Amino acid sequence: MDTSYVHGYAEPEARRLGDQADTLAELLHAGTAYPAGSRVLEVGCGVGAQTGHLVARSPGAHLTAIDVSAASLTQAKAKVGADVDWRQADLFDVDETFDHIFVCFVLEHLPEPGKALAHLKTLLRPGGTITVIEGDHGSAFFHPRSEHAQAAIDCLIRLQADAGGDALLGRRLYPLLAGAGFDDVAVEPRTVYVDASRPGLVAGFTRDTFIAMVEGVEEDAIARGLTTASEWNRGVADLYRTTREYGTFHYAFYKATAHRTPGGAS
Repeated sequence: MDTSYVHGYAEPEARRLGDQADTLAELLHAGTAYPAGSRVLEVGCGVGAQTGHLVARSPGAHLTAIDVSAASLTQAKAKVGADVDWRQADLFDVDETFDHIFVCFVLEHLPEPGKALAHLKTLLRPGGTITVIEGDHGSAFFHPRSEHAQAAIDCLIRLQADAGGDALLGRRLYPLLAGAGFDDVAVEPRTVYVDASRPGLVAGFTRDTFIAMVEGVEEDAIARGLTTASEWNRGVADLYRTTREYGTFHYAFYKATAHRTPGGAS
Protein backbone atom coordinates (compact mmCIF):
# COMPACT_ATOMS: atom_id res chain seq x y z
CA MET A 1 0.00 0.00 0.00
CA ASP A 2 1.33 3.46 -0.86
CA THR A 3 2.09 5.38 2.32
CA SER A 4 2.22 8.93 0.89
CA TYR A 5 0.51 11.31 3.26
CA VAL A 6 0.12 14.81 1.88
CA HIS A 7 -0.29 16.38 5.34
CA GLY A 8 2.98 14.97 6.72
CA TYR A 9 3.77 13.52 10.16
CA ALA A 10 4.98 16.59 12.07
CA GLU A 11 3.60 17.55 15.48
CA PRO A 12 1.21 20.25 14.14
CA GLU A 13 -0.53 17.60 12.03
CA ALA A 14 -0.88 15.26 15.02
CA ARG A 15 -2.40 18.13 16.97
CA ARG A 16 -4.76 18.97 14.10
CA LEU A 17 -5.95 15.37 13.89
CA GLY A 18 -6.70 15.37 17.60
CA ASP A 19 -8.58 18.67 17.41
CA GLN A 20 -10.61 17.35 14.49
CA ALA A 21 -11.50 14.07 16.19
CA ASP A 22 -12.54 15.71 19.45
CA THR A 23 -14.52 18.52 17.82
CA LEU A 24 -16.39 16.15 15.50
CA ALA A 25 -16.70 13.13 17.81
CA GLU A 26 -20.48 13.15 18.04
CA LEU A 27 -20.96 14.03 14.37
CA LEU A 28 -18.74 11.23 13.10
CA HIS A 29 -19.18 8.50 15.71
CA ALA A 30 -22.91 8.77 16.44
CA GLY A 31 -24.46 5.41 15.58
CA THR A 32 -21.17 3.51 15.81
CA ALA A 33 -20.83 1.12 18.77
CA TYR A 34 -19.62 -2.45 18.73
CA PRO A 35 -20.87 -5.30 20.96
CA ALA A 36 -18.82 -6.53 23.88
CA GLY A 37 -16.58 -9.38 22.84
CA SER A 38 -16.61 -8.49 19.14
CA ARG A 39 -13.33 -8.23 17.24
CA VAL A 40 -12.88 -4.83 15.60
CA LEU A 41 -10.14 -3.70 13.20
CA GLU A 42 -9.32 -0.01 12.85
CA VAL A 43 -7.38 0.59 9.64
CA GLY A 44 -4.94 3.48 9.54
CA CYS A 45 -5.29 4.54 13.17
CA GLY A 46 -2.54 7.16 12.87
CA VAL A 47 -1.94 8.98 16.15
CA GLY A 48 -5.04 7.43 17.72
CA ALA A 49 -7.27 10.46 17.20
CA GLN A 50 -10.30 8.30 16.39
CA THR A 51 -9.21 5.24 18.39
CA GLY A 52 -10.00 6.83 21.74
CA HIS A 53 -13.56 7.52 20.66
CA LEU A 54 -13.97 3.95 19.41
CA VAL A 55 -12.80 2.61 22.78
CA ALA A 56 -15.08 4.96 24.71
CA ARG A 57 -18.16 3.96 22.71
CA SER A 58 -17.42 0.21 22.64
CA PRO A 59 -15.61 -0.53 25.91
CA GLY A 60 -16.14 -4.29 25.73
CA ALA A 61 -14.96 -4.78 22.16
CA HIS A 62 -11.54 -6.20 21.30
CA LEU A 63 -9.91 -3.50 19.16
CA THR A 64 -6.94 -4.05 16.86
CA ALA A 65 -5.50 -0.79 15.46
CA ILE A 66 -3.01 -0.83 12.59
CA ASP A 67 -0.90 1.83 10.92
CA VAL A 68 2.18 1.86 8.70
CA SER A 69 3.93 4.52 10.80
CA ALA A 70 5.78 3.39 13.92
CA ALA A 71 6.04 6.99 15.13
CA SER A 72 2.28 7.49 14.83
CA LEU A 73 1.62 4.27 16.75
CA THR A 74 3.89 5.44 19.56
CA GLN A 75 1.83 8.62 19.85
CA ALA A 76 -1.40 6.62 19.66
CA LYS A 77 -0.39 4.36 22.53
CA ALA A 78 0.48 7.38 24.68
CA LYS A 79 -2.73 9.18 23.78
CA VAL A 80 -5.28 6.40 24.16
CA GLY A 81 -3.77 4.48 27.06
CA ALA A 82 -6.29 1.67 26.58
CA ASP A 83 -6.24 -2.06 26.05
CA VAL A 84 -5.77 -1.93 22.27
CA ASP A 85 -3.80 -4.37 20.12
CA TRP A 86 -1.49 -1.89 18.37
CA ARG A 87 0.27 -3.16 15.26
CA GLN A 88 2.56 -1.64 12.68
CA ALA A 89 1.16 -3.14 9.51
CA ASP A 90 0.00 -2.45 5.99
CA LEU A 91 -3.67 -3.33 5.53
CA PHE A 92 -2.75 -5.74 2.75
CA ASP A 93 -0.56 -7.71 5.16
CA VAL A 94 -3.44 -8.44 7.55
CA ASP A 95 -5.00 -11.89 7.08
CA GLU A 96 -7.13 -12.39 10.20
CA THR A 97 -10.90 -12.32 10.45
CA PHE A 98 -12.83 -9.59 12.26
CA ASP A 99 -16.47 -8.94 13.15
CA HIS A 100 -16.29 -5.25 12.26
CA ILE A 101 -13.91 -2.94 10.41
CA PHE A 102 -13.60 0.83 10.90
CA VAL A 103 -11.83 3.05 8.35
CA CYS A 104 -11.68 6.83 8.82
CA PHE A 105 -9.83 9.31 6.57
CA VAL A 106 -7.68 6.58 5.04
CA LEU A 107 -9.05 5.72 1.59
CA GLU A 108 -8.58 9.31 0.39
CA HIS A 109 -4.80 8.80 0.61
CA LEU A 110 -4.63 5.50 -1.28
CA PRO A 111 -3.98 5.18 -5.02
CA GLU A 112 -6.34 2.17 -5.29
CA PRO A 113 -9.09 2.53 -2.65
CA GLY A 114 -11.27 -0.05 -4.38
CA LYS A 115 -8.51 -2.65 -4.16
CA ALA A 116 -8.06 -1.83 -0.46
CA LEU A 117 -11.79 -2.31 0.19
CA ALA A 118 -11.82 -5.60 -1.70
CA HIS A 119 -9.04 -6.88 0.55
CA LEU A 120 -10.78 -5.64 3.69
CA LYS A 121 -13.85 -7.60 2.66
CA THR A 122 -11.81 -10.79 2.87
CA LEU A 123 -10.98 -9.93 6.51
CA LEU A 124 -14.63 -9.56 7.49
CA ARG A 125 -16.56 -12.55 8.76
CA PRO A 126 -19.85 -13.32 6.98
CA GLY A 127 -22.46 -11.03 8.51
CA GLY A 128 -19.82 -8.54 9.66
CA THR A 129 -19.89 -4.80 9.00
CA ILE A 130 -17.58 -2.13 7.69
CA THR A 131 -17.83 1.58 8.51
CA VAL A 132 -16.01 4.09 6.31
CA ILE A 133 -15.80 7.85 6.90
CA GLU A 134 -14.31 10.29 4.40
CA GLY A 135 -14.40 14.00 3.70
CA ASP A 136 -14.84 15.75 0.39
CA HIS A 137 -13.08 19.07 -0.07
CA GLY A 138 -15.42 19.88 -2.93
CA SER A 139 -18.18 20.26 -0.35
CA ALA A 140 -16.49 23.26 1.29
CA PHE A 141 -18.24 26.55 0.71
CA PHE A 142 -18.17 29.68 2.75
CA HIS A 143 -19.00 33.36 3.21
CA PRO A 144 -17.50 35.79 2.39
CA ARG A 145 -17.00 34.14 -0.98
CA SER A 146 -13.42 34.29 -2.26
CA GLU A 147 -11.78 32.94 -5.39
CA HIS A 148 -8.43 33.31 -3.65
CA ALA A 149 -9.54 31.12 -0.74
CA GLN A 150 -10.91 28.54 -3.16
CA ALA A 151 -7.61 28.55 -5.03
CA ALA A 152 -5.76 27.71 -1.81
CA ILE A 153 -8.12 24.77 -1.19
CA ASP A 154 -7.61 23.66 -4.80
CA CYS A 155 -3.84 23.54 -4.17
CA LEU A 156 -4.45 20.99 -1.41
CA ILE A 157 -6.73 18.94 -3.69
CA ARG A 158 -4.10 18.98 -6.45
CA LEU A 159 -1.24 18.01 -4.14
CA GLN A 160 -3.23 15.09 -2.74
CA ALA A 161 -4.03 13.91 -6.27
CA ASP A 162 -0.36 14.14 -7.23
CA ALA A 163 0.48 11.98 -4.19
CA GLY A 164 -1.91 9.32 -5.45
CA GLY A 165 -4.94 10.21 -3.34
CA ASP A 166 -8.32 11.83 -3.83
CA ALA A 167 -9.49 14.69 -1.61
CA LEU A 168 -12.94 14.38 -3.21
CA LEU A 169 -13.38 10.74 -2.30
CA GLY A 170 -16.40 11.20 -0.03
CA ARG A 171 -18.75 11.34 -3.03
CA ARG A 172 -17.36 8.01 -4.26
CA LEU A 173 -18.03 5.88 -1.18
CA TYR A 174 -21.13 4.17 -2.52
CA PRO A 175 -19.65 2.99 -5.85
CA LEU A 176 -16.38 2.00 -4.17
CA LEU A 177 -18.05 -0.18 -1.54
CA ALA A 178 -20.58 -1.66 -3.94
CA GLY A 179 -17.83 -2.31 -6.49
CA ALA A 180 -15.79 -4.14 -3.84
CA GLY A 181 -18.69 -6.54 -3.32
CA PHE A 182 -20.18 -5.25 -0.06
CA ASP A 183 -23.92 -5.52 0.50
CA ASP A 184 -26.48 -3.16 2.02
CA VAL A 185 -24.28 -0.13 1.34
CA ALA A 186 -25.71 3.01 2.93
CA VAL A 187 -24.06 6.43 2.78
CA GLU A 188 -25.08 9.37 4.94
CA PRO A 189 -23.73 12.94 4.76
CA ARG A 190 -22.63 14.34 8.12
CA THR A 191 -22.68 18.08 7.62
CA VAL A 192 -20.75 20.72 9.54
CA TYR A 193 -22.19 24.23 9.42
CA VAL A 194 -20.34 26.96 11.31
CA ASP A 195 -21.12 30.58 12.14
CA ALA A 196 -20.35 32.94 15.04
CA SER A 197 -23.17 31.46 17.13
CA ARG A 198 -21.10 28.24 17.32
CA PRO A 199 -17.75 29.42 18.68
CA GLY A 200 -16.61 25.89 19.50
CA LEU A 201 -16.88 24.91 15.85
CA VAL A 202 -15.35 28.19 14.66
CA ALA A 203 -12.23 27.35 16.65
CA GLY A 204 -12.28 23.55 16.59
CA PHE A 205 -13.31 22.97 13.01
CA THR A 206 -12.99 26.00 10.70
CA ARG A 207 -9.77 27.35 12.18
CA ASP A 208 -7.96 24.45 13.88
CA THR A 209 -9.06 21.66 11.53
CA PHE A 210 -9.84 22.88 8.03
CA ILE A 211 -7.75 26.05 7.71
CA ALA A 212 -4.88 24.37 9.58
CA MET A 213 -5.02 21.53 7.04
CA VAL A 214 -4.80 23.97 4.14
CA GLU A 215 -1.99 25.95 5.79
CA GLY A 216 -0.03 22.75 6.21
CA VAL A 217 0.67 22.44 2.47
CA GLU A 218 1.87 26.02 1.93
CA GLU A 219 5.50 25.12 1.37
CA ASP A 220 4.74 22.33 -1.11
CA ALA A 221 2.15 24.38 -3.00
CA ILE A 222 4.57 27.24 -3.57
CA ALA A 223 7.53 24.96 -4.32
CA ARG A 224 5.48 23.08 -6.90
CA GLY A 225 4.50 26.31 -8.63
CA LEU A 226 0.79 25.89 -7.91
CA THR A 227 0.64 29.37 -6.39
CA THR A 228 2.81 32.29 -5.37
CA ALA A 229 3.51 33.44 -1.83
CA SER A 230 1.35 36.54 -2.26
CA GLU A 231 -1.55 34.57 -3.79
CA TRP A 232 -1.32 32.00 -1.03
CA ASN A 233 -1.31 34.59 1.73
CA ARG A 234 -4.36 36.29 0.21
CA GLY A 235 -6.22 32.98 0.00
CA VAL A 236 -5.48 31.97 3.59
CA ALA A 237 -6.36 35.45 4.86
CA ASP A 238 -9.70 35.15 3.09
CA LEU A 239 -10.29 31.74 4.69
CA TYR A 240 -9.78 33.35 8.09
CA ARG A 241 -12.44 35.92 7.21
CA THR A 242 -14.98 33.09 7.43
CA THR A 243 -14.21 32.78 11.16
CA ARG A 244 -15.19 36.35 11.97
CA GLU A 245 -18.50 37.77 13.16
CA TYR A 246 -20.47 37.45 9.93
CA GLY A 247 -18.52 34.63 8.29
CA THR A 248 -19.92 31.14 7.71
CA PHE A 249 -18.39 27.82 6.72
CA HIS A 250 -19.90 24.56 5.47
CA TYR A 251 -18.38 21.13 4.93
CA ALA A 252 -19.75 17.61 4.46
CA PHE A 253 -18.29 14.33 5.64
CA TYR A 254 -19.71 11.06 4.33
CA LYS A 255 -20.23 8.04 6.56
CA ALA A 256 -20.89 4.69 4.90
CA THR A 257 -21.84 1.35 6.38
CA ALA A 258 -22.04 -2.00 4.62
CA HIS A 259 -22.17 -5.73 5.30
CA ARG A 260 -20.57 -8.87 4.07
CA THR A 261 -23.64 -11.04 3.55
CA PRO A 262 -23.48 -14.57 5.04
CA GLY A 263 -22.85 -17.03 2.26
CA GLY A 264 -21.59 -14.30 -0.09
CA ALA A 265 -18.42 -14.54 -2.14
CA SER A 266 -15.06 -13.76 -0.53
